[in-house]
Amino acid sequence: MATQTQSWADTYKGMSSDNIKGLILALSSSIFIGASFIVKKKGLKKAGASGIRAGSGGYSYLYEPLWWLGMITMIVGEIANFAAYAFAPAILVTPLGALSIIISAVLAHIILNEKLHIFGILGCVLCVVGSTTIVLHAPQEREIESVKEVWDLATEPAFLFYAALVITAVFVIIFHYIPDYGQTHIMVYIGVCSLVGSLSVMSVKALGIALKLTLSGMNQLIYPQTWAFTLVVITCVLTQMNYLNKALDTFNTAVVSPIYYVMFTSLTIVASVIMFKDWDRQSPTQIVTEMCGFVTILSGTFLLHKTKDMADVSTSLPVRLPKHTEEDGYGAEGIPLRRQESLRSSQN
Repeated sequence: MATQTQSWADTYKGMSSDNIKGLILALSSSIFIGASFIVKKKGLKKAGASGIRAGSGGYSYLYEPLWWLGMITMIVGEIANFAAYAFAPAILVTPLGALSIIISAVLAHIILNEKLHIFGILGCVLCVVGSTTIVLHAPQEREIESVKEVWDLATEPAFLFYAALVITAVFVIIFHYIPDYGQTHIMVYIGVCSLVGSLSVMSVKALGIALKLTLSGMNQLIYPQTWAFTLVVITCVLTQMNYLNKALDTFNTAVVSPIYYVMFTSLTIVASVIMFKDWDRQSPTQIVTEMCGFVTILSGTFLLHKTKDMADVSTSLPVRLPKHTEEDGYGAEGIPLRRQESLRSSQN
């Protein structure tokens, strides 16, 4: 017992001031990002009441101050998250991103009156546990010292193949699946956001390195690779923002948030492993643990989908909807009323 107490004491003493700063920044990031989902959803609902909804291809939310407040909140959270990596290792910062799911779900229940079935709650827990397991056992990132080094890694055949595969999948989803399934299948919009996000993180890492080196006296802005990564980041962020808005406007926030976090985290880890060749430093134990993490994530995602199916069935019954849901144009579980009406018609 004394030995165990001593080990905990050693661990506590070993936490540096930089790690504490990183921990505080990561926690702040989760709070801001989790809250931003709710504020943006409120803005999307308000904008949709007076214009074309984002889920139907409208952009009236760009004139809604509440939506911009949500965007600013998310940007503050992302900046805090980016800064956290400058002080603490990824193994400390990344798992804390799962807290944004819990914050988003709680706020959605309190503010948006969005309900989540008990199995949906279990699905959220499994998603968080699975993604955290993967992150905690992911291989350590290699040291990068210049933008040119990142560019060399990004232009190697393995990552070029991954990037081409991602871009192809994104175009297929956008032009083939979104027109038919965008309003009924949550994975369509989130799939685009997550795939594009896995490429944007790699470019953000390059820009972070460029900024750090430039501030230390080694100007990286003279290299065209820096501006190429900047262009990729801008394109990816705009794409993510567009389709995440569509997902939030169409589906339940408490379901969008965990699925997006899980897919984004998983694909980012895959992209990082391919780009930085971290698999050669993995032990069999790490590989098995990561596989168990992916199985856990799949189980959680399945439960979240079954929860959505239960909501679809229950809302298709001929019962009177609560007054507050009729007023804002959304039914139970955040399903658009026109979708519920079509379900009733198909049964009749």
